[in-house]
Amino acid sequence: MAEKIIMYTTDWCGDCRRAKRFLDERQIAYENVNIEQVREGLEIVRKLNNGNRSVPTIVFPDGSILVEPSNVQLAQKLGLPFGEN
Repeated sequence: MAEKIIMYTTDWCGDCRRAKRFLDERQIAYENVNIEQVREGLEIVRKLNNGNRSVPTIVFPDGSILVEPSNVQLAQKLGLPFGEN
């Protein structure tokens, strides 16, 4: 189980950039793993998403996972006031 938030991303993914911006603006620490540069990251994403390369895939310290979440879903998961969608 992870000790921190791990976000699996790609450089070209708009949802990845949005999710990173959401966490950065709220100063929430996370580890970013670019699945195009880290083969193990790609394998983890495929395992978690039934063979798909769905990004962002975000793994939380409690073992829960969000895939392609909206800002509202991220806010809910983190117990934050709802942000923009």
